[in-house]
Amino acid sequence: MKGQDRLHHWLDSRTGIETAVRNFLYENIPASSGWHQVFGSVALFLFLTQAFTGALLAFNYAPTPGDAYNSLRYILAEVTAGRLMRGLHHWGASMMIVVVVLHMTQVFLYGAYKKPREATWMVGVVLMLVTLAYGLTGYLLPWDNRAYWGTVVATQIASQAPVIGPYLARLLGGQDEVGVVTFARFYGLHVLLLPPATLLLIAIHVYLVRKHGVAPQPGDEVRPLKKFYPQQVFRDTVAIFIAFAILFVMAVAVHVPLEQLADPTDTTYIPRPEWYFLFLFQTLKLFEGPLEMVGSVMLPALAVLALVLVPFIDRGRMRKVTERTFAGALVVLAAIGWGALTAVAVATTPKPAMAEQIDFSQPTDWLQLSPVEMAGIGYFRQENCTSCHTVGDGNPKIGPDLASGTHKSAAWMIEHFKHPSAMVPGSAMPPIQLSDAQLNTLAAFLLKLNPRNAEGLQSAPDFAVQGAMIYQNGQCGSCHMVNGVGVKIGPVLNGVKQRRTQQWVEDHFRDPQALSPGSMMPPYRFPPSQMEKIVAYLFVLPD
Repeated sequence: MKGQDRLHHWLDSRTGIETAVRNFLYENIPASSGWHQVFGSVALFLFLTQAFTGALLAFNYAPTPGDAYNSLRYILAEVTAGRLMRGLHHWGASMMIVVVVLHMTQVFLYGAYKKPREATWMVGVVLMLVTLAYGLTGYLLPWDNRAYWGTVVATQIASQAPVIGPYLARLLGGQDEVGVVTFARFYGLHVLLLPPATLLLIAIHVYLVRKHGVAPQPGDEVRPLKKFYPQQVFRDTVAIFIAFAILFVMAVAVHVPLEQLADPTDTTYIPRPEWYFLFLFQTLKLFEGPLEMVGSVMLPALAVLALVLVPFIDRGRMRKVTERTFAGALVVLAAIGWGALTAVAVATTPKPAMAEQIDFSQPTDWLQLSPVEMAGIGYFRQENCTSCHTVGDGNPKIGPDLASGTHKSAAWMIEHFKHPSAMVPGSAMPPIQLSDAQLNTLAAFLLKLNPRNAEGLQSAPDFAVQGAMIYQNGQCGSCHMVNGVGVKIGPVLNGVKQRRTQQWVEDHFRDPQALSPGSMMPPYRFPPSQMEKIVAYLFVLPD
């Protein structure tokens, strides 16, 4: 016996691994097995991907409110491939739900839940619910506004369950408010309890599939069986490769935003669940008052109960999928209902406030700029300076890199803006047609640029930039301070969001005397679009 054969024999006799793998790969499967049965393998692969990316994220994640948010920002901004890891984990969750639902649908259409596979189906239903539980518990972990208020709604729905509602709310830690206890329990469920439960359920599910075999189609009994390897293994591998390719493209190309740190005082925030819960969110709107419990608890419970009881309701003989018209009609109706409710939920969701559109996963150095410097970004963009100048990273252009850290004085810059060729002989730059005050704001922004903050300053959202320009044009800095710059005659505007509502600020602009008797502030009759931008700018200022 050769050395390699002796090693295989030793491993197999001591562990049984080789025999187990051989039995697994060369198991007999029906002749009708094919591409429609790849969803189970893809779902298992996606779960393993979620476990792997979740573990990578956990190495730099701090599982406490506030720290969780800051650690996620650190992962996205500082950790190598951190943004990719989060993208894979985020979109992997959505893809896993899609694939699990497709797998359940395929089994339902083919009637593969019939005797003796009832237990296999019921374990599959539980696995689908566990997959949804991952989405629900993981939703809170970024601890941004979207996560916080979405969880508030979820815990309120749970508390409406008959009899067990108060106990369920207490178990989730959301009886009084969503806070440290809620976060700890959602994190514990997501990381400590659900993964081992999922592994156990997957093991039971695979064991039952192997015990009873893949459900054959009528007529298979006269056709020869085939082996799981190589044809079905090849199909599963191709399906897994396609799934991962889609997931990778989504993680790279479709950005996952991060809203501002959770603010329990922001009662104006409109919660929005993940897309796969939007249909339930919309269903709740159909039931109001005493009937609210019907939409939030009773209908979902009845739907789950119906899924569990499917094998006992449909006890007829196996038929070809082309003959299962009633099952097909149910799937089509369910898809139409889900799609319609989701579409209506998307269409009727109010447009988020401008401040909610800020992506805090990107550098936010611009939040520390004074209004003068912020307004300078507006003129920088207005004059399209990047057509000739690089700002930090990028291919060299005609003009110098404006973030190089070597700047002239503001006076030199202003004169250069007015007469470029006089200050730099041979310059192809055209004169900038702005007022001295506007040129001063542009120079203030350029003086602030350096290689470290270039990306963060350029990422300033348009509404904040335009709001700062309106602030400057209205000479608000002659009475107010923002980020330590201005005159402290009126109140400091940092933290105004904690003190006033947006409506109050808008009314105060229009008629200061009515809300602040004796105020020196003149009324400002801004057009609606300008009013929205300056108020949104004031409301994103840091405390």
